Amino acid sequence: MNKPSNTADDILAAARTFIVAGGYNGFSYADIAEVIGIRKASIHHHFPSKVDLVQTLVRRYREDAVTGMTELERNVPEPPELLRTYAGFWAQCIEDASRPFCVCALLASELPVLPPEVAVEVRAYFQFLSGWLSGVIGRGAEQKKLTTSAAPRVEAEAFMATVHGAMLSARAYGDALTFGMILAPTLQKLIPGTD
Repeated sequence: MNKPSNTADDILAAARTFIVAGGYNGFSYADIAEVIGIRKASIHHHFPSKVDLVQTLVRRYREDAVTGMTELERNVPEPPELLRTYAGFWAQCIEDASRPFCVCALLASELPVLPPEVAVEVRAYFQFLSGWLSGVIGRGAEQKKLTTSAAPRVEAEAFMATVHGAMLSARAYGDALTFGMILAPTLQKLIPGTD
């Protein structure tokens, strides 16, 4: 049975699609209203301003990531598989265009022009992701299941930058396979025996 549509969730989903396509300034409430078939006043009822809308979107995006990573760790306890699964998630999303780009990575490129309330949420997402990856890489190094050449935090930042850079290159070339091609050497370096 399908869950009834929630207008606020529909607004957030439309905003996410617009942000991935054109960034923070790439849409207006009129665009969202047209896509989901409501009046702009209805959007303002749920989100008084665009700042409120995007701040909520990024906060929920981070909360979903926290929930997703917690669930992932429950099901995939080994650090090498966690990294492969995380990379595989993005590879699949880029390939099937379900999430062709990380919303926070895209917004991070716009930090100098974002409202401070949104910038804080984007930074919080990156801090969470860096902390999670640092923990995974640190455990993997301690267990001798990952090969590292720097502190876990440095390795985590490099891995995160490679993932986001691979997303950007896949988008620039219009080729989903570019993502995996760019990420493969990083995974090979970190995970012994990876082909």
